[in-house]
Amino acid sequence: MTAPTVHPVQMLLLAIVASMRRLLALTAKEIRMIFKDPRSRVTVIIPPIVQLIVFGYAATFEVSNVPLVVVDQSRSEESRSLIAAFESSDAFVRIATTTDLGEMRELITSQKARAALHIGPTFARDLAAGEPANVQFIVDARSSNTAAITTGYAARIVTSFNERTSDHRPANVSTARPRQVRLIDLAWFNENYLSRWFFVPAIVVQLVLIEVLLICTLSVAREREQGTFDQLLVAPYATWELLAGKAAPGLLIGLPQAAVAGLIAVYWFEVPLRGSLAALTVGLLSYITCAAGVGLFISSLARTMQQALLGTFLFMMPASLLSGLATPIEDMPRWIQLITYLNPARYALSIGRDVFLRGAALADIVDDLLPMTIIGVVCLALAGVMFRLRSQ
Repeated sequence: MTAPTVHPVQMLLLAIVASMRRLLALTAKEIRMIFKDPRSRVTVIIPPIVQLIVFGYAATFEVSNVPLVVVDQSRSEESRSLIAAFESSDAFVRIATTTDLGEMRELITSQKARAALHIGPTFARDLAAGEPANVQFIVDARSSNTAAITTGYAARIVTSFNERTSDHRPANVSTARPRQVRLIDLAWFNENYLSRWFFVPAIVVQLVLIEVLLICTLSVAREREQGTFDQLLVAPYATWELLAGKAAPGLLIGLPQAAVAGLIAVYWFEVPLRGSLAALTVGLLSYITCAAGVGLFISSLARTMQQALLGTFLFMMPASLLSGLATPIEDMPRWIQLITYLNPARYALSIGRDVFLRGAALADIVDDLLPMTIIGVVCLALAGVMFRLRSQ
């Protein structure tokens, strides 16, 4: 008696069903493994919800409340009227009024002001004579996108001011030349609003952070999985020796890569390096050390390479978005601005743009260098404490 023949289509369907069963079984096993560990459950569920809430407030391309310094050398009714037009806009907040151009320059250079309105001494006289009254609008173009938007706001305010003053001209001077304010915009530090001058230094900062974090976190996680890290913890190593040994590869690899990226930025993308090379080197050393500290702290909380990778990428997205890379920190809600002070990428990004575009020296980056160094020291110390606690 011959066995019944199976049609090839039936064989294919049976093979597909068997394959799907195996796939479903493997998928179910992997999901159970993820949710079996309480730490993995928290990592998968909580951070995306928190990040959505935070980033929903932080991610914005709207520019508002731009700190504005006014240089009023006219001190006339007409100049006060133009200043009032800027103040009535939600786009600008006047933080200082001066007649000293040096003070205005210092406020913009230190980023206490992001724009300046310079009204010259002949402003009222030119308007009275029916001549175009030139007004300079100076903007900090280290953030090219923000500078362009801010200049557009200023142009609209001046246009509206001209229309208002034209509508209110006395009837007996209707045949005279219109009294018009002419806006002359000047971009400091990035005269042509080139976006690559803004983004390339920021990309260098982000690439260094990713590289050093992965080197440090995966190095420790790999040894944990292999069981050799616990042997290091019970070996006669001082805590600082253990931390230095784990941080050293990040420094030795990260610094040359940052140097190569900097050369590409200067010679390929033609981003000007106007500042001190020593300042840039010291800033990079501090930043890489800080990134190594963060990576070692993440690795001290992770037991497996999978957890280390999750921790790294969960840190990277907030670090990138809250660094000022795409959205100006000043335009974020105040409570999010406070969170950014814990982000080393914020300070590294500021140092990079200041050295490349503003021409900063070592003394000019101390305000960013000091908090970034403190963050690195604290993270390294916490990592050392966590390593020793795990070994007990």
